[in-house]
Amino acid sequence: MALDRWIALILLGICIVYGYTAWFTMDAGLAPFMRRNPVWPSSFPKVLSVLGIAASFIILTGLEKSEEKIGEIDHRRLTDYFLGQALLLLSLMVVYALCLRPLGFLFSTSAFLIIGSFILGERKWHVMIPVALIATGSVWYLVQEVLGIFLRPLPMFMGV
Repeated sequence: MALDRWIALILLGICIVYGYTAWFTMDAGLAPFMRRNPVWPSSFPKVLSVLGIAASFIILTGLEKSEEKIGEIDHRRLTDYFLGQALLLLSLMVVYALCLRPLGFLFSTSAFLIIGSFILGERKWHVMIPVALIATGSVWYLVQEVLGIFLRPLPMFMGV
């Protein structure tokens, strides 16, 4: 069996356990007044479990495969792929996660987006920097002001 089908089989097991939890154990502890609500706290996990099970079945049965052979990853020729870029991006993600609290959300996320796009080959600095700053500011505003979840915007030494 191909690697994608093994992964789909593992994900199918996880989705079945997740679905069982969402359908049978999460609703048992609901307060009586919440049982009349149209949307329960378990509604989204139920939808996720059904979609995950459906996607796993599609992969297991091979329905997503087309007639064209797109190209399988040859594990014997890993050096032919952009392995350096992938490893750099993974290490950048780790550095981003470590710098998020001490350097703040705005600086860390902007730097992550700019450096990540540079690693992927973008060289138009006049496009990269404004897009990263606007995206970072928009996400911070939505999370902080609209959702009301505190995100440290500035570095720790600035006292915020």
